[in-house]
Amino acid sequence: MYGDEATIHKILTGLGDTWAVVGLSSNERRAAYGVAKVLQRFGKRVVPVHPKAETVHGEQGYASLADIPFDVDVVDVFVNSHLAGPIADEAVAKGAKAVWFQLGVIDEDAYDRTRAAGLEMVMDRCPAIEIPRLG
Repeated sequence: MYGDEATIHKILTGLGDTWAVVGLSSNERRAAYGVAKVLQRFGKRVVPVHPKAETVHGEQGYASLADIPFDVDVVDVFVNSHLAGPIADEAVAKGAKAVWFQLGVIDEDAYDRTRAAGLEMVMDRCPAIEIPRLG
């Protein structure tokens, strides 16, 4: 419902390869860590966004989207649903082309706002599951 196959394909293949991963830290037990590694394996540049601003998978981290000194194409969100909406709004302000809310992250109002701002959006899906399906 929140990400048809055409939109998923477009985000994964046609919008650019710089992904800001919000919630990515050096904690290897967190889902964001493994998903970011898969994205890298498929040629994406992964930019960690976390209050600790740690370097993860060889990429410098930043405390917020606004702190990233270059453009990002996709903002991948690994936070609780009640925190995700403001991050989607920050992605719009940052000039991202798409927002991706991970499995279990749902905010229908944020989805509507983000789409109305002209960005592609997927909710409640995982790019690490979807990208291998592209062939």
